[in-house]
Amino acid sequence: MPKTKLENFIFTLVMAFVMVYGMICYNISINIGGCTNQVFLMAFGELKIMWPIAIILELFVVGRIAPILAFSFMKPTDRPQFITYAISFCICALMCPLMSLIATFLFKEPSLGTFAQTWAMNVPAAYAMQFLIAGPLVRLLFRAVFRRGEKAENKAA
Repeated sequence: MPKTKLENFIFTLVMAFVMVYGMICYNISINIGGCTNQVFLMAFGELKIMWPIAIILELFVVGRIAPILAFSFMKPTDRPQFITYAISFCICALMCPLMSLIATFLFKEPSLGTFAQTWAMNVPAAYAMQFLIAGPLVRLLFRAVFRRGEKAENKAA
């Protein structure tokens, strides 16, 4: 969807915000035994740490590896929608263990067992968040913002 480096940066900022905020809310809810209104405020404390980490990982590591992985089982001639899903799948497959590891060291008692449990609990939530909430929402917002300029260009031409 993003066509320029600026668009890719903006898309990454928004997607990382939605995903990280959602996953922090999920993890806090697990830790306190349920979701309350307070969870949504508490999440902002961790967000200011985890959001920049997610952006850096996405822009410089995961965002470069995920398309390579996706095209190991997809063809460039496949439907663009399915290519997008494949790349999103690969991003989750890479980001979930990395972010779980970082969160384990920053916010929990660091151990292999704690990391394994955190990762295992986060995988289903990360995929659900990506494919049911964040992905569709951010793509809709992105198309709404960036297609206005395209329509104006098409009318001018």
